[in-house]
Amino acid sequence: MLSRRRFLGGAGGAWLIIGGAPATAQEGVFLQPEEAPRQLFPEGGQVVERVVAVTPDLQRRVVALLGRLPTSWETTYRIFTVKRDSAVLGFVVVVEEIGKHRPITYAVGVRADGAIQDVAVLAYREPYGGEVRERRFLKQYGGKGLASPLRPYEDIRNISGATLSVEATGRAVKKAIAVLKALGDLA
Repeated sequence: MLSRRRFLGGAGGAWLIIGGAPATAQEGVFLQPEEAPRQLFPEGGQVVERVVAVTPDLQRRVVALLGRLPTSWETTYRIFTVKRDSAVLGFVVVVEEIGKHRPITYAVGVRADGAIQDVAVLAYREPYGGEVRERRFLKQYGGKGLASPLRPYEDIRNISGATLSVEATGRAVKKAIAVLKALGDLA
């Protein structure tokens, strides 16, 4: 952003700066993966983590469910199973999708019925569009599933100036559900 300066005059006058420094980057790490299950499923009790290696067969099954290639492939998936008593409440899957240029890391909470419980942005690496980590944006994914479009201007409200990050969020949510279905955790 360019700034304009104007001298206010007089003896010992001062400069008024209109504008200022460029906008600061919105990137950062906001939540650790192991903290996500308690945030996304606050009613949960026991949390069990497993790490699943991504094989060509798993990739093939995920692509078949998504109908397209993801923008990035993880080498492993961290999956947290969340239980209350002995009942499975759901799963939290850590996934990445490309925003404009860099990956955005998400924790996607998926209920046992395959619907979205909640979503959290773990790490954001772009200078703009970080509004996708705000609650007012992420809460609109609750209750949606793999069959939902999850696209701006269809079933998701867009954020001006963050369209690519909004699209990445929808892809990440769908990828998390597809991974769980491909692994047999969801029907």
